[in-house]
Amino acid sequence: MSVITVSKEDYLKAVLEAECEGVNVISATLAHWLNVSPPAVTMALRRLKKDGLVQVRADGRVQLTAAGREIAKRTVNRHHLIERMLSEVFGMEWYKVHDEAERLEHAVSADFEAKLAKKLGRRGACPHGNEATPENPATRRKRGLQLLSEALTGMTYSVESVYERDRKLLEFLEERGMRPGSRLQLTARNYDQTLTIKTANGVVSVGQPVAEKVWVSANSRKSRSS
Repeated sequence: MSVITVSKEDYLKAVLEAECEGVNVISATLAHWLNVSPPAVTMALRRLKKDGLVQVRADGRVQLTAAGREIAKRTVNRHHLIERMLSEVFGMEWYKVHDEAERLEHAVSADFEAKLAKKLGRRGACPHGNEATPENPATRRKRGLQLLSEALTGMTYSVESVYERDRKLLEFLEERGMRPGSRLQLTARNYDQTLTIKTANGVVSVGQPVAEKVWVSANSRKSRSS
């Protein structure tokens, strides 16, 4: 196998993360996730296939080989530990740590990764509420989570995790008091498909694109209207 470059790690991690979001991974998926051109994806996949890290099926679906999945998981784990370090050790704002970890994850040695794991522990959620091993929607639902878009009017929910690969989304949620660990109450579903929500920051409105990126858990009983 040839040297594993930053670019290869990025592609392998993108395939793994897209799979865990329930996405059928094709070339267009990777072009969108990595913000690169379709020809660039074609070239990268050719190299990854040659290295035995991915397979491309007849229908165009990209799948990780065992070797590719191992590298992807290792990269994802480093990213997770760096996010936790930035938040738990240095106090960086939760909505900033993903972008910073994207830059740092490729520079972390195995020794430093081991020290981070020893200090922080291998188990534990990142500031966005996500575990080190990416979860697919089915696994989240088995844990009792649901998307905010599926929430019931009048119920109070806890925000458990959010889609972390969109800085503007994270800042939007922060401004509205919808960070992981916060509580909210869905007060109305509106004709324009927006949701009216009560948070610690007041009454806010969010659209379906946002509601489909936030995982919540329900409290055991309905909240009384205030």
